[in-house]
Order: sequence, then structure tokens, then C-alpha cells
Amino acid sequence: MSTNGATDWPALPWSEWARTCEALHLWCQILGKYRLAHTPWAIHSWHATLYVVPRGLTTGPVPDPGADVSLTLDVHDSRLLVEAEGGRRASVELEPMSVAEFLERTREAVESVGGTFDIHGRPNELPDPVLAFEDDRDPRPYDADAVRRYHRALVRIDRVLAHSRTAWLGKASPVHLFWGSFDLAVTRFSGRPAPPHPGGIPNLPDAITREAYSHEVFSAGFWPGNGGAGEPMFYAYCYPTPDAFRERPVLPAAARWDAALGEFVLPYEAVRTADDPPAALAAFLRSAYEAAAVTGDWDRAALEGEPGVPRRPRAV
Repeated sequence: MSTNGATDWPALPWSEWARTCEALHLWCQILGKYRLAHTPWAIHSWHATLYVVPRGLTTGPVPDPGADVSLTLDVHDSRLLVEAEGGRRASVELEPMSVAEFLERTREAVESVGGTFDIHGRPNELPDPVLAFEDDRDPRPYDADAVRRYHRALVRIDRVLAHSRTAWLGKASPVHLFWGSFDLAVTRFSGRPAPPHPGGIPNLPDAITREAYSHEVFSAGFWPGNGGAGEPMFYAYCYPTPDAFRERPVLPAAARWDAALGEFVLPYEAVRTADDPPAALAAFLRSAYEAAAVTGDWDRAALEGEPGVPRRPRAV
């Protein structure tokens, strides 16, 4: 993996764009709920996520009964781009507005290209009280530069997460953005069933949580600062969580166990300012996974392989 200097990993001071991020989170929930409304259920809710692309975040193709439709937040042109089969297009300018305004403009754009916009109207995974999107009429800021910096960070993080996934021979998720909790994540599975998850995530049915954690997992990802973190943060956890997991050494030195979250965390700033940010993040992913695999007695010989290399088939 190539080395990127700190200047390639943008600063993301949470206090400077927290309210814009809150708006972006809710806008992404609206896009994700459109995908959720039309896409057949896949394991662990993988059918509902968003993806990082070079110009922003996208639903990818959504099998709307009216036409295949994709919704993409193009953060470089500051617009929501709605595209349908046959070449139909519409767009919504990204600017300061309320969540209700964004909802209505998105609805109009989707319907103008032949789509059917009928979504669940309330946010998920946010603590009460939660306003319905159509009732959330307070003006929201939109700091386009901050959103572009966030996206630039996502592109770099996505690359490292995706590369870590290539060494896994078992079941693994894509790298995708969960719009409910607003984190970019990748997950590995041991292959063994897990005990039923206790649930209790705010505004998320327990049946969804239990299906998501039906099997043993190691998951890692990135929050931009939402959810009470107060700063951009990487995380890593496993479910179920052996008591010894928290005692294992995890790199780099800035990584720590967060007892309230039950996860290892690593500040984004520690990665951004490292001599080799991708290597620092890779060390965190590798050592946190090893903590899960060792304490959870995973079948490492069967599940682990060498990292992938372009144009070189995996040896068997």
C-alpha cells in the first residue's frame, strides 16, 4: 500500500461542521430509506447501505418499479443527482435548507424520472425525540468545503478498509456506509452462529439488530464525530465480546478501549498526522482483529490469507 502524507488526509474538526454533518446524516437517511423501500432484503441489511464513489456517496442502482434509479450526493458539484434507466436525470442543489425541504425536493426529483418515492418517514438509530422528516423544518447549514473534506477522508479510509478485506477467506461484507449510525464499516464473520443480540438500539427494531448479529463478527469502521464521539474516530469491536478482548494490545499507541462503547477506538487525528496514515490505520485493523480472533478462538488457519495484489490470482 502506498504512503500518503498527513496533507492527503484532511483535517475534520468536529466543532466546525457538526451541524452540517447532522444535516448530511439525515439527508443520507432519506436516500438510504429510498433504497430500503425498493430493494429485496439481503443478509445483515447489506441491501440498504450507501457506497463511497469518487464524487460522493451513492445508493447504486435501486430496483424501483418505475425504473432502475440511483441517487448520488455529488459533493464536488454540491448536488443530489437522480439518474434513471433510459438516460433520465434530475438534480437537487445541496445548500442550506431544512430536512423537510430536502425530503420534498428529493421526492420531486425521483418522481420526475419515473421513480416511486414512498419511504419510512422517521430517522432510525437516533435517540428520542425524533421528528419525522417532513416535520423537521428548522433551517440547517451546509458547509460544502467541510463535506468535501469529509468525503476526501472517506475515499482514503474506504481504500484501507477494502484492502484489509482482501486477506479474509471467509464471509465478509462490502465496505459500505450505514446511514442509520452514519459510519463507514467492513465486517468479517467467523462462520459460527452467535447468541441472540440483546437489541435496544434507539429507533431500530430489535429484529433487525438480531438478524445483523446472527453470527459471530468482527467489525471496524469510522464515525465522523456523531453519536457523542465529539471527534472523528475509528472503531473496532466483536460480537459476542469475550471478557479478554479488551485486555489485548491494539496498535497504534493512540488506540484505546472505550468501556462505555465496549469497543476499541482510535482518533482520526492520530491517523491523519501519522508518518504513514494508511499503515497506522492498517495496524489498528489488524491488531484489533487479532484480539477478536485470539480471544474468540476463531479458526484462523481456515479464514486468513495473504492480502490481495492487483492482477495476481490467489494461490490455492
